[in-house]
Amino acid sequence: MEGPEVLLSLNSRGLLAFEHLRLHKDTQAQADGAEVKESVDGDQQQDEGKKDEDGESEKEEDGLWEETFKSHTDTKPNGPTSISLDFSLPGVEHVYGIPEHADDLKLKTTDGGDPYRLYNLDVFQYELYNPMALYGSIPVMLAHNTQRTMGIFWLNAAETWVDISSNTAGKTVFGKMLDFVQGSSEKPQTDVRWISESGIIDVFIMLGPKPSKVFSQYASLTGTQSFPPLASLGYHQCRWNYNDQEDVKSVDQGFDQHDIPYDFIWLDIEHADGKRYFTWDPHKFPQPKEMLQGLMDKRRKMVSIVDPHIRVDSGYKIHNEITSKDFYVKNKDGKNYEGWCWPGNSGYPDFTKPEMRAWWASMFAYDQYEGSMENLFTWNDMNEPSVFNGPEVTMHKDALHGKWEHRDIHNIYGLYVQMATAEGQIQRSGGVERPFVLTRAFFAGSQRYGAVWTGDNAAEWDHLKISIPMCLSLGLVGVSFCGADVGGFFKNPSTELLVRWYQTGAYQPFFRAHAHLDTTRREPWLFGPENTALIREVIRQRYALLPYWYQLFYQAHKTGMPVMRPLWVDYPKDTATFTIDDEFLIGSDLLVHPVTEEGSRGVTAYLPGAEEVWYDVHTFQKHNGAQNLYIPVTLSSIPVFQRGGSIIPRKDRVRRSSTCMENDPYTLYLTNKTNGELYIDDGHSFNYDTKKEFIHRSLTFANNALTSSNLCPDCNFLTSSWIEKVLILGASKPSKVLLKMDGKETPVDFEFDTSMSVLTLRKPGMNAGADWTLLLQ
Repeated sequence: MEGPEVLLSLNSRGLLAFEHLRLHKDTQAQADGAEVKESVDGDQQQDEGKKDEDGESEKEEDGLWEETFKSHTDTKPNGPTSISLDFSLPGVEHVYGIPEHADDLKLKTTDGGDPYRLYNLDVFQYELYNPMALYGSIPVMLAHNTQRTMGIFWLNAAETWVDISSNTAGKTVFGKMLDFVQGSSEKPQTDVRWISESGIIDVFIMLGPKPSKVFSQYASLTGTQSFPPLASLGYHQCRWNYNDQEDVKSVDQGFDQHDIPYDFIWLDIEHADGKRYFTWDPHKFPQPKEMLQGLMDKRRKMVSIVDPHIRVDSGYKIHNEITSKDFYVKNKDGKNYEGWCWPGNSGYPDFTKPEMRAWWASMFAYDQYEGSMENLFTWNDMNEPSVFNGPEVTMHKDALHGKWEHRDIHNIYGLYVQMATAEGQIQRSGGVERPFVLTRAFFAGSQRYGAVWTGDNAAEWDHLKISIPMCLSLGLVGVSFCGADVGGFFKNPSTELLVRWYQTGAYQPFFRAHAHLDTTRREPWLFGPENTALIREVIRQRYALLPYWYQLFYQAHKTGMPVMRPLWVDYPKDTATFTIDDEFLIGSDLLVHPVTEEGSRGVTAYLPGAEEVWYDVHTFQKHNGAQNLYIPVTLSSIPVFQRGGSIIPRKDRVRRSSTCMENDPYTLYLTNKTNGELYIDDGHSFNYDTKKEFIHRSLTFANNALTSSNLCPDCNFLTSSWIEKVLILGASKPSKVLLKMDGKETPVDFEFDTSMSVLTLRKPGMNAGADWTLLLQ
């Protein structure tokens, strides 16, 4: 409560349920009487006894001690173990979160349909606008209205269902107006019921009241987004599979020939010797170090896939070591659990064991993972875990992790895989280098270990559209480093769809093109020179903005604020923003409305904030906030707006990779009455944290003076980058511009575009880490 106002109530609908552990009657017959009394209360024993006498136990116990799914049977040694609790949110109509679902940002009511399901599954060609389970599960829901934002974190890794009902669901705008006019006293309310198959009720209520407070409260429980290496924010080129070393070399050269930057090229499962992870196919990739060195010479990197199913093969070192150390998950009879996956018959390492995770991490050492080098990073796929011949293509719930049943920990398995892999990458560098690990399965806290993507999408317009709310939902619950396969994994995109997907993906946090084995090749230059130019242009836009992306990830790492976020996060009282999920903010200062309709000739973007002005980043045209703006588009258009009062640092000299741009100069884009920041470090090590080796500067523009001051006086880092250009949007023409630095004043060249009111200061020339002031007179 806050004063007399109820913010949230628990069990107000009386849906608290808690199944006590019980012993099966066969076990009871053998058990000591005292133990039975401890396990099962007396009334229940009497009731069950009566049922047995009446001959009804078979009917009553159907499904209690085992359950079937198609041809699979899962035993339930403790009987049913479900738990449930309801939460009521008076005054709330909008709830968000509980990813992963291919659905709108605002969660729907589930009355009359299936609840939202949280159960990590390898889903083949998933359906859209559906509450079905996908690859990851984060049991966190946010509730928002104009007064307050709150969060509910249901900490449970078992299969979980979430039912949502609302007293305003189905009411039209007219119906709500009628209520208002007639003086209806019904206050909107959303009721949520959480149901998990097993475990305990362990719930954290985050009371906000601001969105930023909910993010920091949740981060205090599960950690913030890991701070990624700068290169991982660049463009990633992937398909299943690049055929061999020559293919990798040819694709790498193709980017140079077409002047398209990229940072990472990826290898899928075919690169390994018979799908034995930590190995290389001796015919297709006979000299991996030579291949990696070739990439390193161009300051580029590679990702190889390492999945958590291990081929059962006595000639395979990894399998033999896991067997000898007894690190495999067990079946209900205590033998090693085996299932079918890409290599054929496979064992599944028990990543819940700290010893297993430590051993797995040690396998990434350069002398263990033969052929690996410091520019090789990792992709953990299939870690739901995927079991082709298991129930719902995953592990049996009665499999055992020590004394724990798989049913209790299913949704956290993938997090443990990514955790161990990230730790391995850190260890191999002696704790110096930041890891980069992509995972498909995830849980609350996965943000600490790297990036996620939205799984096996399809080359369809609706899949492009849904990538936006899917990533927004993840950002709201801590996972900022999210993206979708550009172009769609399954099927072949039309040229228009591919171009639009690149334009959307370039403005999402994780930017990777990926495609299925059976699709036609789709490197960016294979669709004619005009389309190559369009794709090149938007990838170059991504690279120019890397300084801004990087400092947003630094802020996310420090505060828990999402990088890509819904408009309502920054405009929490603007009800027009509460259901918008076809546009988004990057940080507070860039608003993006991708074009996601086939044949579109225009989009309508909502520009929030009655006091705000927004500048089109391509034309510098100025628009007022709190309006729906119609924007005509061609195939080259990607509507992006910069908020007035902000500063965006860019590097407009784009080179073949982000590392090549490390010492390049900055261009600052700003408007009057500006507050902004500039963050710089080495881009790859933990020295920013362990040695305070970074530059963090405050940039302010007021009273015709742009000033750079140090936000971290005891930090220690030197940069060769300098300020090459400053663009001031919505400016007046000065008579002169002076650079005040080191006690001297130096005149600065400038140009003024009267038609657009843009002032350009050319080559002021100060170091990006220095104190300076630019005076407009």
